Amino acid sequence: MKTRKTSFSVIGAPLLVLTAFSVQSDGHVEVGRGIHIPAYTFPAPPPLMVIPGTYVCFVPDIEADILFYHVSWYRPYEGRWYRARFFNGPWTFVSSARVPRVLMELPQDYRHAPPGYRRIPYTEFTRNWRRWEGNKYWERDAWWRAGRQEMRREERREEHSGRQRY
Repeated sequence: MKTRKTSFSVIGAPLLVLTAFSVQSDGHVEVGRGIHIPAYTFPAPPPLMVIPGTYVCFVPDIEADILFYHVSWYRPYEGRWYRARFFNGPWTFVSSARVPRVLMELPQDYRHAPPGYRRIPYTEFTRNWRRWEGNKYWERDAWWRAGRQEMRREERREEHSGRQRY
C-alpha cells in the first residue's frame, strides 16, 4: 500500500502539475495578443515599382500595401506596422518609432504611378536593389526625379501652411 502511494506521488504528482500548466498555457494562447493580419498569397513572386522620389518599392495591382525598403518588407494594417524578411511574411509587429521615416512620409497617392512607369520583375529586383540604392540609380530616371521634385514642393507648401507630415 505504501508503495502505491509513493508511486503515485512520484509519477502522478508531476503529471498533475504538467496538466495544470498545459491548461494554463492553452488559455493564455487564446487570450494572448497574436498578430492576425490577413495573409496575402501570390501565385508567383510579384513585380515591384519604385515610388518616384524615394527608394521605397511597392507591389502594384493588389489590395494590400506591401512595401520594400532597405532590406525589409513592411505592411501597414489597421493603423499598425508589420515587418517581414520576405514579401509574403511571416509578419511581425513593429512599433511606429522603428518604422523608417520615409515610409511614414509616403505621398498618399503613391500607388498611382505615371502611366508606363516601369514594373521591375522580382528576380531583377532581388539581383539589383542594393547596387541601385548604392549607385543612386533612380536619380537618373526622369519620372523618379519628377516625383522627388513634387515631394519637395509638397513639403514647402506644408511648411508655409504650418502643417506637418506624418
